[in-house]
Amino acid sequence: MYRQGDLLIVPVAPEAVPVSGRTPPGEPRDHRGRLVLALGEATGHTHAVVGPGTLAREPGPLAPAWLHLPEGGRVVHEEHAAIPLPRGWYRVVRQREYVPGSVRLVVD
Repeated sequence: MYRQGDLLIVPVAPEAVPVSGRTPPGEPRDHRGRLVLALGEATGHTHAVVGPGTLAREPGPLAPAWLHLPEGGRVVHEEHAAIPLPRGWYRVVRQREYVPGSVRLVVD
């Protein structure tokens, strides 16, 4: 398991990835060629993956994303140390917090 700020990145077996997580085209890359896992609403910084791979998001703000890195990659962020990830499949989950009456994403 890996954590960077408000993201949890969990290695998963390929058979645990739902069909929706395997469906191309997945998420587009940003202007720097990175797969953006999460945008920092407060700072404008991004959690992003450098390296070949695909990212597919399930619908809904609290739903996980599915990351496939066929050759491995690195998770980068302007305020955190880079995290190397070995090749494989990952479930990417945004941290949540409880506010009386609702659950919301943590704002980085």
